[in-house]
Amino acid sequence: MQCVLPTQSPAAAPVQPSSAALRHGAVPMPNLAWTPEVARATAHLYEKVKTVIPPIEWPFHAPYVKAINDLKRERNAVILAHNYQTPEIYNCVADVVGDSLQLARVASQSDADVIVQGGVHFMAETSKILSPDKTVLIPDSRAGCSLAASITGADVRTLRREYPGVPIVAYVNTSAEVKAEVDICCTSANALKVVESLGSDRVIMVPDRFLAANVARQTQVKIIAWHGACEVHERFTPEELLRYRADDPSIKLIAHPECPPEVVEVCDFSGSTAAMIDYVKTRQPKRVLLVTECLMADNVAAENPGVDFVRPCNLCPHMKRITLPKILDSLVFMREEVTIDPVLAQRARRSVERMIELK
Repeated sequence: MQCVLPTQSPAAAPVQPSSAALRHGAVPMPNLAWTPEVARATAHLYEKVKTVIPPIEWPFHAPYVKAINDLKRERNAVILAHNYQTPEIYNCVADVVGDSLQLARVASQSDADVIVQGGVHFMAETSKILSPDKTVLIPDSRAGCSLAASITGADVRTLRREYPGVPIVAYVNTSAEVKAEVDICCTSANALKVVESLGSDRVIMVPDRFLAANVARQTQVKIIAWHGACEVHERFTPEELLRYRADDPSIKLIAHPECPPEVVEVCDFSGSTAAMIDYVKTRQPKRVLLVTECLMADNVAAENPGVDFVRPCNLCPHMKRITLPKILDSLVFMREEVTIDPVLAQRARRSVERMIELK
């Protein structure tokens, strides 16, 4: 029997540097060993998260934390972390933390050359819209959002034809192409104010039907809602929350307004992620349940050790695509750059700035 040897495979083609890497230059991958030097350099950061990250896990996180913090200074980069990011990102490498619009606004005012978005893709787009001259990176471009994916610019144009003259408000959890087609944007914190500022008896709200319904309960304006929803918040039920209250009547239930109205109805408070955090910080309830993405509780708990957090674990799979290794990879290789057509970005910026300028 003849034995045929396989032919030698051709050498893999070298990976071409990204356009961002060509602009900002190449750097080597840092050493990621757990050493006494790394332990000393990151000890103060572990103090911030020791109640939510076990000691056995820190030797894995710490080399990445040190490498990222060193490299972002070399790159003149700022790292933004949404409230749903994991504690080692939120507390240990982020320069700015908060909700999506707050992150983009603060980043636009910084002198950083590079923005690394610890969040999902529409957030990185919003950062690029408000910082068109900066390099914006997202460590994993697959980090999407069920709300943002539920509507397109073409859908908004269809709504314009079906409801001529009715103003359209887009939640910031939307793509740049949607922002470019609407009249004004809103956040979960200012949605009611935005709706009532338009001077119309009817307003279209996209894409979150639950945020729209919760706003509708507070205004005389007729709300026409799109049918999108957040895959994390729509899973909560009033029955689930009432069981927690039955077990402990003193517990405070705090809901995000992306939750269904019947969930908000049984809670003690409803507000944006920033408002939820402020509620805990200022009121210091003995026991609390944040009715939102569950890892936000870890971040708030790290800053409020006297509060007992109950955690019904509804995770956002998209947010969890962002990790320390991916953040480091994006800074080293300048990969996953977010770009937007300048004409589209200018139109989208108008709807965002109109909201920001609203007094």
